[in-house]
Amino acid sequence: MSAMRCASVLLSLVVSATAQAGYLQPPEPLLSVMRAPTIPAPSRDPTGRYLLLVEQSRFPTIERVAEPYIKLAGVRVEPRLHARHDMSNGYGIRTCLDGFRVVEIANRLETAVALPEGGCPGWPRWSPDGTQFLFTNTTDDGVQLWIGEAATGRVRAIPGLKLNPILGDEAAWLAGSERLLVKRIPPDLGDAPTRPAVPAGPEIKDADGEGESSTYEARDTLSNPADEALFDHYARSQLAVVELDDDSIVPFGAVGVHGDLFAAPDGRHVRVQTLKRPYSYVVTWKRFAFDLAVHDLETGTRQLIASVPAAESVPVWGVPVGPRAFQWRANEPATLIWAEALDGGDWKSDAAERDRVLQLRAPFDGEPTEIARTQQRFSDLSWFETGSRALLSQYDANRRTQRLSLVDAARPRRDEKVLWDLSWDEKYADPGNPVMRNLPTGYAVLHEDAGAIFLRGQGATPKGNRPFFDRFDLASGNTERLFRSDEDVLETAFAFAGDTSRLLTWRQSPQDPPNAFVRTLGDRRPDAAAGEAAFASSLQPITAFKDPAPLVREAKKRLVTYRRKDGVELSFTLYTPPGYREGERLPAVLYAYPLDYADPSQAGQISGTDRNFVQLSGHQLLLLAGYAIIDNAAFPIVGDPKNAYDSYVEQLVANAEAAVDKAVELGVVDRDRIAVTGHSHGALMAANLLAHTDLFRAGAATSGGYNKTLTPFGFQSERRSYWAAPEVYAQASAYHHADKIDEPLLIVHGADDANPGTDSTQSPRLFQAIRGNGGVARLVMLPFEPHWYTARESNEHVVAEQLRWFDRHVKNAPPRNQVRK
Repeated sequence: MSAMRCASVLLSLVVSATAQAGYLQPPEPLLSVMRAPTIPAPSRDPTGRYLLLVEQSRFPTIERVAEPYIKLAGVRVEPRLHARHDMSNGYGIRTCLDGFRVVEIANRLETAVALPEGGCPGWPRWSPDGTQFLFTNTTDDGVQLWIGEAATGRVRAIPGLKLNPILGDEAAWLAGSERLLVKRIPPDLGDAPTRPAVPAGPEIKDADGEGESSTYEARDTLSNPADEALFDHYARSQLAVVELDDDSIVPFGAVGVHGDLFAAPDGRHVRVQTLKRPYSYVVTWKRFAFDLAVHDLETGTRQLIASVPAAESVPVWGVPVGPRAFQWRANEPATLIWAEALDGGDWKSDAAERDRVLQLRAPFDGEPTEIARTQQRFSDLSWFETGSRALLSQYDANRRTQRLSLVDAARPRRDEKVLWDLSWDEKYADPGNPVMRNLPTGYAVLHEDAGAIFLRGQGATPKGNRPFFDRFDLASGNTERLFRSDEDVLETAFAFAGDTSRLLTWRQSPQDPPNAFVRTLGDRRPDAAAGEAAFASSLQPITAFKDPAPLVREAKKRLVTYRRKDGVELSFTLYTPPGYREGERLPAVLYAYPLDYADPSQAGQISGTDRNFVQLSGHQLLLLAGYAIIDNAAFPIVGDPKNAYDSYVEQLVANAEAAVDKAVELGVVDRDRIAVTGHSHGALMAANLLAHTDLFRAGAATSGGYNKTLTPFGFQSERRSYWAAPEVYAQASAYHHADKIDEPLLIVHGADDANPGTDSTQSPRLFQAIRGNGGVARLVMLPFEPHWYTARESNEHVVAEQLRWFDRHVKNAPPRNQVRK
């Protein structure tokens, strides 16, 4: 070979290696659609006068995502900023907002909010009187607190204040709109401790023998005394009150590691959770031992309510024993509510009553009184504005049901009126959720009108969602429908716009982007059909957002219904690309996420719509590359929650066969060119379908957990341990069937996945298993990414990888009989 030819080959190898090492981008027009702005999200003030339009960029840069952090007791901390790296749920990364705009609803007057430059604004929170809003702003100098004026859009920082957001609740309105309750970094905190270069000893964890316990709480746990010291340093805060008339900062209580922090409606009493050593090495801070106390801001005294031990052994799907679920009673000045398990917190225990609910009024020096007992697990209490009545919600994980009852706290265990007791999978008969309204204290109570409350819901039907807004009479149980979305649009009424004759709605269609409207109720309609709105109404626009990606509107979609071979009704949304000609057979991508159901009649109920405005993301973008998308295909796993996963693979296959058969029957999809993809539990599904069927030419699995024996104390709705049902865990694990995965599989995972069920080691192990058995696979580990991918570069790379993979192995694949196995 000539020197020039050799140099050319070497150069091509270098270029190829560089491209391999860098981030890929999908081609146009996919890239432009990915980078199109999103529609702002609306946030109504508590009085109904203003809408705050919150603009958020779709993706931060990889530089933002790569900010160094440390893992401490379930929290990811950025030491440089003394800020939280992850969102509160631990599955994504804290993102910044691009801007706010305030719209006065009555006259559509819009005011821009001049946000501080060079920072990272957080989500705004309205003051109870709707005149102001607060937001955090993370800068190189720490986390600041800013206040905005609704009328003018002016914003200002609270001087001399650095918030501590590590354990949340870092800033809130304090019983009105003149004061704030904050967690600040102690002024004398000092420098952070350093981890020793040489450890002082081995890492040690203990099991106390207290019984079976879920392992899903073992996320980024502490490992050694150095971790404890770092956690103490970054989580430690000084509690304080900020007076907005002069921006003074008034500390109260001792510096400590404070978790949950909530003021009572009276603005005088503050509930404080203070974590205690010794810290656990096997659970996150949410289950550490703590003291729950109430601080009196007027007297400076502190009343201890409960000392709660660490909850290291909580049954699968269970709750800790002892006091839990603390909350303030919304319609009294300072009354504390909490629940306690009567069944050991374990669903497997037979118990006539699961929980009791207690209350204790200020000054908190007496004995608590019992105000309710529940046959199911306590969930919440929603109070009326006055009196002792409330709506009590509870749920039963054994039967997958939820119950809402009208109770009287002054007459415990008597006069309970069950309003409904339904399966939580029941979509068509779902009555909706109670509408709340805010008091001047900032606390929400039921919106009651002459003995009736209001309910709003998604309105699932066999033809798709039709959201509704109802008036429900408590005495008779009769429902009057005030509003229901028309069939050709998707319109959701999410609040009142002033009085009860005016609804604030969010309206969209396949061609029209979401916008805010005021719908004014008019005369009663004597000819209204059953289930339709009983009143005529008129519509007035508030916002006028434009389509950020008009090309997407050239694609078509439809909601498709069909049946599984055992009669279970199913559905998917079918997208066809721009320029599609009816009758043309297309390569296709099927996306699904398996869900668990106890009742087959509810498994097939449709939840979704084809009337929404689509902004394509992820696998959907392949639509613009000539693929049909079989989206959100229903993949129910039906059966008794105690043993539904006995037939998991069988039901996966039946779901996939039904979806593929229907897509082919429609004349849209080429049966020989279909790919399957899914995320998390859907990734496990994709890998299993390649192992157990020949329906798909290739697959892409993102952030999956493929070996369920690594989460041996339950997954999804499976509550049995691996040792109680080893064959179930093995059958559900694609890793155990890697030798059968004989179609190409693209495996993608965030390198810093915090979800214990999808630990980032799962994907490399599946890749090695496929590779070792001679299969075709590609492994892509995304640097710094958690369970849900955040960075622009990462998301663009995943789409580019999927397109290249499916073009090669699906769209342009040779006929099956020409493929060498």
